[in-house]
Amino acid sequence: MIAKALKSRSHPIEAQIIPIRGCNLSCTYCNEFDSSSKPVPTEEMIRRVDLLAALGTATVTISGGEPLLHPELEQIIRTIRSHGMLAGLITNGYLLTARRIKQLNDADLDHLQISIDNVNPDNASKKSLRVLQKKLRLLAEDARFDVNVNSVVGSLISTPEDALIVTQCAIDLGFASTVGLIHNDSGVLQPLSDRQQTVYKQIEGLKKPFHTAALYNRFHKNLARGVANDWHCRAGSRYLYICEDGLVHYCSQQRGYPGIPLEKYGQEDLEREYHSVKGCAPFCTISCVQRGSMIDELSENPTEAMLRFFPPNSEMPFGVRILTWLFLPTTASKRIVRRAALRVLKVK
Repeated sequence: MIAKALKSRSHPIEAQIIPIRGCNLSCTYCNEFDSSSKPVPTEEMIRRVDLLAALGTATVTISGGEPLLHPELEQIIRTIRSHGMLAGLITNGYLLTARRIKQLNDADLDHLQISIDNVNPDNASKKSLRVLQKKLRLLAEDARFDVNVNSVVGSLISTPEDALIVTQCAIDLGFASTVGLIHNDSGVLQPLSDRQQTVYKQIEGLKKPFHTAALYNRFHKNLARGVANDWHCRAGSRYLYICEDGLVHYCSQQRGYPGIPLEKYGQEDLEREYHSVKGCAPFCTISCVQRGSMIDELSENPTEAMLRFFPPNSEMPFGVRILTWLFLPTTASKRIVRRAALRVLKVK
């Protein structure tokens, strides 16, 4: 997926689709659900997946509402995989059972994310570690797909220490773990208190994969301190959000823009939104949009990008050190290896 994205900027790296807006929970902070919507007909969802494949989309992530409420979710996943696209799922985890995990395995799901808001449920959110621990253990035992547990710092519904406990639990179970920063209903950062910043730094100091470490260096360090980021958001081009009505939006928090039906969305739209400037970008906390833009930074100027992702003297995993060695050559031999690697990717 990354190699394809580095090679060409004319296709979406990730699209998020909504098969149902309804949810079995009603978290008070959430603006992405209702209690009355019916599932989008499976035939229509398959048609939308086919349209995304025609645009060259690399990854399709299914979200909601609560996507596990869709009666034929696994069929949608199988359709995504039949096109050679990666299939992801974002769920609150409540409806996971051993049987459902097997069905997701059989559908060839690639990755699943569960967001956990607190350690104990409260009136604001029931997405708590205490309730979901059994579900997490089932996933650890049976899932053949990757699992990521996302916690949140900055929330009014939990103490920041809750996020640290959730993160450590995920790591102990062998899952990937990310931490998000709370945003308002436009996707813009809500500033962290000193206590929240301290816990956030503790969480980010734990072991994390390459893309998460790079994201933290490129965006989250600034956001945690309330400092704006200077970057070009590629939403509407490299990242698409397809609502239950089949319209293309920038992201879940910027619904209405551009608001074009997916069947009418083409290369001209992708090119226009690749260059368009989004006023919400400096304090944006939508990580999936930021990841896509980071790939374009790497493609356009590998040396400068790697310095932004991993500044000098920053702690890096061994694999990241190798990548940095390739992209930041200082000797003739490194330049030769770098050119050879990029030639394989057909980037430069």
